[in-house]
Amino acid sequence: MVEPEMPPSQQRRKPRYRRRLRSRIILSYLLLGFGLTLALAFATNWARTRVETQLVEDLMNRNLDESWKRFEQSGGREPVVPVQQLRAFFYTPDKFDDLRIHRPEWYALDDGIHNMTVVEEDGSKSYYKLGVRKTPQAWFFLAYDMSQSARGEKQFNNALIGVVIVFTGLSLLVGWWAASKVMSPVSDLAQRIRRSGNSSDPEALAPHFPQDEVGELAKALDDYATRLTEVVQRDREFNADVSHELRTPLAVIRGAVELLLVRPDLDERTRTRLQRIQRAEQQCTDLIGALLLLSRNERAQGACDVAKVAQQQLESHRAQLAGKPIELRLEGETGVLLDVPDSALAVALGNLIGNAVKYTPSGEVVVRVHRDAVEVVDSGPGLSAEDAANLFTRGYRGSHAGASQGGGIGLSIVRRLCALYGWDVQVQPGAEKGVVATLRFG
Repeated sequence: MVEPEMPPSQQRRKPRYRRRLRSRIILSYLLLGFGLTLALAFATNWARTRVETQLVEDLMNRNLDESWKRFEQSGGREPVVPVQQLRAFFYTPDKFDDLRIHRPEWYALDDGIHNMTVVEEDGSKSYYKLGVRKTPQAWFFLAYDMSQSARGEKQFNNALIGVVIVFTGLSLLVGWWAASKVMSPVSDLAQRIRRSGNSSDPEALAPHFPQDEVGELAKALDDYATRLTEVVQRDREFNADVSHELRTPLAVIRGAVELLLVRPDLDERTRTRLQRIQRAEQQCTDLIGALLLLSRNERAQGACDVAKVAQQQLESHRAQLAGKPIELRLEGETGVLLDVPDSALAVALGNLIGNAVKYTPSGEVVVRVHRDAVEVVDSGPGLSAEDAANLFTRGYRGSHAGASQGGGIGLSIVRRLCALYGWDVQVQPGAEKGVVATLRFG
């Protein structure tokens, strides 16, 4: 029963969120500024800490060397005096036990520079570096208070954080300005394209832009618009020519058939064949009119009696049953008028009724006319899952098509007519069997 239109593979996927190009430019500048400033802050802090540590350790080593020299020169009698302002301590072997009792953390240290932490009575922490030089004659200790340096380092780190924030903000402002400058011609190009799309004679874009990348894009769009306009113009001329050239022989056929039908000496068999030719000519005329409307994408006006068109289509298909045990009947309201040409509704209903007749081996096909819709109900084999999934696919033929003729474009044309006139078409399985095709008017 179905000749659907849109495959799942071609159904529009849910659009994913994409950032605008302007936002990406601003974000790039922001991340670049933040990253560079943060890297510079880390490098600066590392260099400052390294240089300060090296200077302090060099100072303490020089003091340790000088203290040892003075101790040696005085024969162990001269007190150790620091060369610079450091707190110096030395212990002879007879005072090693006192050192182990009063300063056990110093006693276990090896020669070198060590970082020490002291917890004060108020719970705060003090930091100092301790230089250790142990000899058999005496142990020398130099203490360098790092508390002031720690406070200075904290202030320095706070300053670096401020610098990172300030320069990140500046990067954001620069990125905003750069994005505005970069995207301004692109936005202008987009607006001109929108305005040009509302006109049959597209505006030339390239003269409004300099010879840069946007100018090259404008040239390419101008070239594309020219070629597209030529294609559309050729298509319109072709459709108009085909419509005119086909209607002329059809008019000749119609006139000849009408003249033959009025002859009194016609036998019934010949009259039936002439009436079939007459119906086929009318179907061709309606189809040409509908396809011409679709090609031009324009709504033609008219006064269409829905019940009358439905009855004509039923009569046309009744003559083509070729002995199939199918009952065709019309039910519902009369006097339902639409402001459309008869050809548009005839093509839409003709495809729905034709599909119902084609895929129903026996039983009935009922056309029900409602105030705002038309239903075509058949008693055929129904709608399979594959048919339902491929509904409205152009070129798709239902699983019950068998060797029947047809290119599978019937519902495609119906769907396009619905889009043109604001109608809706649905094909669903029936309550018990068969298929219900509903053409609902807007």
